[in-house]
Amino acid sequence: MYDSIRTNLNNLKNNKIFELLVVAVIIISALEIGAKTFELPDSAISLTAVLDAFITIFFLFELTIRFVADEDKKSFFKKGWNIFDTLVVVISLIPIDNSEMALLARLVRVFRVLRMVSVVPELRILINSLIKALPQLGYVVLLMFIIFYIYAAIGSFIFNDINPDLWGDIAISMLTLFRIMTFEDWTDIQYETMEVFPMSWMYYMSFIFLTAFAFLNMVIGIVVNVMEEEHRASREDKEPSMSDLQKELREMKEMLLELQKK
Repeated sequence: MYDSIRTNLNNLKNNKIFELLVVAVIIISALEIGAKTFELPDSAISLTAVLDAFITIFFLFELTIRFVADEDKKSFFKKGWNIFDTLVVVISLIPIDNSEMALLARLVRVFRVLRMVSVVPELRILINSLIKALPQLGYVVLLMFIIFYIYAAIGSFIFNDINPDLWGDIAISMLTLFRIMTFEDWTDIQYETMEVFPMSWMYYMSFIFLTAFAFLNMVIGIVVNVMEEEHRASREDKEPSMSDLQKELREMKEMLLELQKK
């Protein structure tokens, strides 16, 4: 009986129509959250309250289906996305009105939009790639910080008298360099210092080359490399391995031999 129910729920979970329904409810949840940021009439507020209750119940129902349909329930909550979905659903059950946890409940309802990531496999691959790329990106960020620190110290020593608001100390200088790296009116800063130091353009050009071009390409390369590995691992999980195929062929050969003997 239980196996039959679990099989039916597993079929429902993997059904494309049900998956599209889950995505549609997540989109409705995002629209409902956005609507609450506007001033609404009383009728619309009542409608959003009904929608909120429906969405919460639906997510609880969908999570229950996934849990019951899972073959290995002990490892269900060992998966990060399952833990995230469970926390979102459980905290969404907290009543919003007249509660000390009202703010937390509202914030968690905003994060229900992130459930789109746990539902769509391609989005999961993107997030997993970013997470796995963090250790490698950490070294790039550290090297970038060193470059920032050196250039900020140089800029503070040389350009402090020109504009203390931009180059007053090393902390302000690093903020100015971040502005330059993002190309936010950086030419105004450059022309201001060039009036006193005509060759200061070399300072800006070298900094932009190292940060905006070199480091940015390094970050992109790391993320793309990790994404390719994630896509390859995903394809390998979906496709049967050679060992599985060899095992199936061996079993078929044994069955044929048994039939010939009979």
